[in-house]
Amino acid sequence: METLSGGMGLLRPEGRQQSKQIIWRSACAAALVIGSTAPLPALAKKFESEDGQTFSIGAGFRSQFQSVEGDSDFTLPDIRVYASGQLNDTVKFTFNLQQRDNDTADVLDAIAQFEFSPQFNIWAGRMLTPADRIEMSGPYYALSWNQYRQPLYASDQGGQAGLIGRDEGITFWGTAGKFQYAAGSFFGLDGYSNQDDNPLYAARFAYNFLNMEANPGYYTSSTYYGGLGNIFTLALSLQSQEDGVGSEMSAGDFSGWTIDMLSETVLDAGGVVTIEGEYKSFNADYTLASQPVAGDCFCLFDGESVFATAAYLFPANVGPGKFQPYLRLVENSPSDAGSSSSTELGLNYVVNGHNTRLNLSFVSGDANASGYAGADVDVLSLGMQVQL
Repeated sequence: METLSGGMGLLRPEGRQQSKQIIWRSACAAALVIGSTAPLPALAKKFESEDGQTFSIGAGFRSQFQSVEGDSDFTLPDIRVYASGQLNDTVKFTFNLQQRDNDTADVLDAIAQFEFSPQFNIWAGRMLTPADRIEMSGPYYALSWNQYRQPLYASDQGGQAGLIGRDEGITFWGTAGKFQYAAGSFFGLDGYSNQDDNPLYAARFAYNFLNMEANPGYYTSSTYYGGLGNIFTLALSLQSQEDGVGSEMSAGDFSGWTIDMLSETVLDAGGVVTIEGEYKSFNADYTLASQPVAGDCFCLFDGESVFATAAYLFPANVGPGKFQPYLRLVENSPSDAGSSSSTELGLNYVVNGHNTRLNLSFVSGDANASGYAGADVDVLSLGMQVQL
């Protein structure tokens, strides 16, 4: 899930095809040595040599105090170190680390980037799989604080098919006028039902009807706080993998598609109205509610999900920042279980865009990232996000 995007490879076939895997891994490793650029915060430190080579380093963290039904806890759920650079205008790289929930630091992104023109570019390595806006924006570039209460794609489901929205593979992306595209092939589910090493295919296509969204690569944001003027963007994302769900004894297929929308309007008085919405449909032969009879299952959601978020950024500063209240509604409707929902009422205090903000939010409901109903609880959060 996320906008700041190691292990390499696309396909992992058996027998005679193993040599192809070795060739692919070697090529990607070489590309990383040569160069590979995910977005860095605006305050990141940049170094530049006399011949134009650059290196930038930055960091980000999110901290929160959370009370769930009266049980309180303070956590640092996400600490990141960002690094990127370029050898020339074409060959670039990204290497990001992340520590989650006080666990060990892991490679978040490791991308070799070959950026030939606005119309056509190639990224290879560990990166975000093209998906819907909330997964491409991630927590740092989201509008709300608790956005992951919908069913998520496979690379956001615990590690067997990627982690934190990332997977190893290759993505082709670019723009043509106001049209943006990103399409790639990835490992997807490794093992379990996928004994033939079928790849995961992923794509995202977006059209900017008003002003163009400005993000590095094929990433997205869920608000620009009015900084890009009036925006209205519609996007379609698709993912599929043969044998992408099930157990070793019982293989099933997965496919999913999403339509998402972002509208941002700057009013004459200077306030900003932001509306974000999404419809998501998943088709999985095996789910958390309908698992195979035998074997450990990598199971996903089957059904439909929708959400809508509305926010208003007040024009006047209060101290160093501006207030942005918002309301977010989520409804998950699995085909093989009861529906779930959640309501989030929040208030952002935006000091420096996505680089510095505070959040106070209250969430009530039983919706969660699996798409199936969890405990029906009330959650009060006070969060802080800093990138530099």
